[in-house]
Amino acid sequence: MTFEAEQLGESGTELASLLRDLRKRAGLSGDRLAARCNMSQSKVSRIENGRTRPSLVDVEQILRALDAPPGLVAEVSALARMANTEWRNLRELRRKGLGTRQAELKSLEASSTQMRYFLLSMVTGLLATPEYVRASLAHSTADTSKAVAGKLGRQAVLYDASKRFTFVLTEQAVRWPVVSPLALAEQMDRLASLSYLPNVQIGVIPVGAPTPRTPLSTFTIYDAALVSSSLARATALRVLWSDSDLPSLPNRAASRPGWKPACPCRSAHPMAAKWTR
Repeated sequence: MTFEAEQLGESGTELASLLRDLRKRAGLSGDRLAARCNMSQSKVSRIENGRTRPSLVDVEQILRALDAPPGLVAEVSALARMANTEWRNLRELRRKGLGTRQAELKSLEASSTQMRYFLLSMVTGLLATPEYVRASLAHSTADTSKAVAGKLGRQAVLYDASKRFTFVLTEQAVRWPVVSPLALAEQMDRLASLSYLPNVQIGVIPVGAPTPRTPLSTFTIYDAALVSSSLARATALRVLWSDSDLPSLPNRAASRPGWKPACPCRSAHPMAAKWTR
């Protein structure tokens, strides 16, 4: 599925207007619709006026309350997915502050139960040691203290037994010398230690392993709906997917619960032990 930038900018306004029109056609007041959806009336009002972007779940609840026919449900849901797609220039992210980005990620992790990560070139902040986190942000000219604290603070979610995490890293990502050799050995040891958590799986794709597909970007899948990817040209992409869209992801296996990567992947602990000798 491909979205043009112009479509992404207009879809939110179009969705708000369409949901408002559908409610009026159904002869429901905002209060009555809110009661049927178990939402507050103020939230329904914000959605219809374009001040709050509804999630796909919100849209499904509204359409169900309006007894919308299947064809209309498919049309509005497609518009909702487009409205929940965000292209963010990294210059804009820096302007808002790196700490703000960490707060957004923390919120996503809090609201998700299954998170799956493909890490192409570096270790993600959830798995990183403090020294690795600081080194990964050393290139920034802005104050990174809040971002460092945010990355380290987010790591507590790994110990929430109600959530499931799967990380697939390339060997290059694990061994890339972001820090000194001793600090890198400590980073590898942390990966091995975290892989013993019952709700955390960490796998490494060895150098030279044949890969039927070659994802060119790091990406994260939150539950079965939201995908966040770092793309070329200093742009971040955040997309809300439906189950029917998921087969088009860079790694099809990553779209399903209990996924295994489509290429050979080894457990983190024996590989880390070998590298840190």
